[in-house]
Amino acid sequence: MPQKQDHQAPDSPIDIVYLWVDGNDSNWRAKRQAALRQLPHDSSAAMARYSNVEGRFRDNHELRYSLRALEKFFPDHGHVYIVTDAQAPDWLRSSDRLTLVDHRDLMPEASLPTFDSGHIESWIHHIPGLSERYFYLNDDVFFGAPVRLDDWFHPGGFHVTWSDDPEVTDEAMRTDATSLENACRLSIQWLSDKARSGKAAWRAQDPLYQNTFRTFAHSPRPMLKSILLELEDTAPELFAAVRSTVFRSWDKPTIVSDFVLRWALAHGMASIRPYRHRYVSTGEADQDAQLQALVAEFGALEFFCINDTTDDAKTNDPRLQNVLTVLESILPIPSAFEKPAALPSSLSRSEGLSAEIHASEAMAAKETSPALRSKLA
Repeated sequence: MPQKQDHQAPDSPIDIVYLWVDGNDSNWRAKRQAALRQLPHDSSAAMARYSNVEGRFRDNHELRYSLRALEKFFPDHGHVYIVTDAQAPDWLRSSDRLTLVDHRDLMPEASLPTFDSGHIESWIHHIPGLSERYFYLNDDVFFGAPVRLDDWFHPGGFHVTWSDDPEVTDEAMRTDATSLENACRLSIQWLSDKARSGKAAWRAQDPLYQNTFRTFAHSPRPMLKSILLELEDTAPELFAAVRSTVFRSWDKPTIVSDFVLRWALAHGMASIRPYRHRYVSTGEADQDAQLQALVAEFGALEFFCINDTTDDAKTNDPRLQNVLTVLESILPIPSAFEKPAALPSSLSRSEGLSAEIHASEAMAAKETSPALRSKLA
């Protein structure tokens, strides 16, 4: 069992890990379509809801702005790792503080290809040189206020927070449930079974711990590498299951974004902490109101998330243009990770889709919500 380290050492770097994909890239799209055609029937039937919609993979320039927020609110961060599948943002400049980590260099051949973030994130603690303490973020998650490490880490562990979603029903995993709902059920079942077994081989749970049927917030995730390494030995069957997926599956949900956090709570290595936050769902009817609230609260939010729920909408959808307009307004200063360039004039310039985007670019700009234009003026 790994020895606990001094996780509050003042000179200890806090690295940053992002997952990123450009779903508009023609080579990547061909790989995804080939994988879908070759999927066995049982795996195809097990695909989770929304596991293959465009919004799952679309690049809306969130990573560019998440890095701007990182530099603004956490300038003392450690190394930045971007895990990606033979891709790189065209605006990204070379930096000794940033490394692109290709799937092929992180995961064994048997795991490839995969289009399930739950599968990919189960490997990130094996990134060579990754610090013991690190933040893991999806590219649609942003810091929104100055980062105080004591708000995210404590000696020997880290803080977590619940999502705003309704409680999860106490039942078996369901085919129509979200990945996070089923992850909650799977984790609680595993913890309950191990608590009942009483085997000396299992680390004893906190006797005061009680299972909570809620999902965790889609936030920056403070992590300890040593916990992940321990859990690979403690729960190999859970890691093996999620590492068998090609696309997100309802019966093999994420474990890093639930089980790891719940196990840490059950063993006194994590604690619940509320955070000032804001969620924006781009496909909701009240998107304008959500974005206006984000603008008003920016600088006081410990994190915010802009979740692309437009699913199979066109890349030049005006709702996505609204988001880009707001992000540029609140985070206008390029980070050190960007090449000198003009403001992105479209949401993507990937080969094969550029003509469609450029043709409708002016119209998309005109259709930016009048309420938002007034708010940002």
